[in-house]
Amino acid sequence: MKAQNIVIVGQQPWDTEIGSNCKNIAMEFAKWNTVLYVNSPLDRITKWRSSKSDPKILKRIKIIKHQENGLKKITDNLYEYYPDVLLESINWIPMDTIFDFLNCINNKRFAESIKTALQLLSFDSFILFNDSDMFRSYYLIELLKPKLSIYYSRDNMLATDYFKKHGKKFEPKIIAKNNLCVANSAYLMKYCLQYNDKSFNIGQGCDLEILNAVQSYKLPNEVIDKIGPKIGYVGVLTSTRLDIELIQNIALARPDWNIFLVGPEDEDFKKSRLHDVQNVYFLGAKPIKELPAYIDAFNVCFNPQILNALTIGNYPRKIDEYLALGKPTIATKTETMETFKQHVYLADDLNGYIIGIESLIKNNSEQAIEHRKSFAKSHTWENSVNSIYRAIDDTKLLT
Repeated sequence: MKAQNIVIVGQQPWDTEIGSNCKNIAMEFAKWNTVLYVNSPLDRITKWRSSKSDPKILKRIKIIKHQENGLKKITDNLYEYYPDVLLESINWIPMDTIFDFLNCINNKRFAESIKTALQLLSFDSFILFNDSDMFRSYYLIELLKPKLSIYYSRDNMLATDYFKKHGKKFEPKIIAKNNLCVANSAYLMKYCLQYNDKSFNIGQGCDLEILNAVQSYKLPNEVIDKIGPKIGYVGVLTSTRLDIELIQNIALARPDWNIFLVGPEDEDFKKSRLHDVQNVYFLGAKPIKELPAYIDAFNVCFNPQILNALTIGNYPRKIDEYLALGKPTIATKTETMETFKQHVYLADDLNGYIIGIESLIKNNSEQAIEHRKSFAKSHTWENSVNSIYRAIDDTKLLT
């Protein structure tokens, strides 16, 4: 698919500080198409609660006041847009009917702002790609009238408190009214198929440029100075996705192992007893460009997910990041992780983790390292986006 105009809306703004599937997809789209990446609009409660010194919020307020231009050119084919509207915070409303009425008003404000950018870029005809924005973008198909609409499912959003209140009613409807749905796992594809028979699994990509397995990284002293096996996790430390008790029990069961956790902590992690365990080390958030050095310093990488409705079907992109550097990897067994079973040790419980980590430490080999790297290289954003193009072609939705 080439020479198309594509408008992207979603959950993550361009200035997010964490890895973003949607940003990676946007950059891949922009190789052959012109892309408008629309940041999520500011809402009233976020504006009120946020620090007055937060540069991201201040920027959005300036744009809403028309003190700054909201349309930014990122590359020749990729534009970022900050909506110049303030939306009402309505998720607290208990009744779906009242929520829907006010959400329609929010959508109209959002759509009018997007139309300004469409005019500036001369987007007379375009494809709308929606990254799970089930509320703010619920009516955009009707309001913007794209020639093709695609809904992207990359997480079970309804497992979170914020989305499950109204999402149980509205996400199935928005999936149904899109021309096409794409998901990054077989589990989420099956979910989408309940409401839209044009649903496809497009897999997941990995940003291999910052994980160049040939590159030699300077190993961080705070890791390599510790004596004994080094077991590490890199990513956001949140109790909604990670099993704090499991991590603690692994550390207590094997005090000769060093457990490293690299990433920002949520409140549950900050308050957890993990901070009292001598062989658990919290290294904090690190710049993205430094993360490969930490991964490379570990003897074994792990992803101790907690099993819940949010994680059971998600595709943990960090697994590809671990494998791209050839690292022995262990993760909690889920339906999605079955895809990795030839290259990742899958564990069901504490005993499985202990046995698996011991096995990975003892049985690592150059051949296994190369197989892991080769497997990860097949999970590129180019391949994932090409799957979107094939889905569009197969369904003959573009004429």
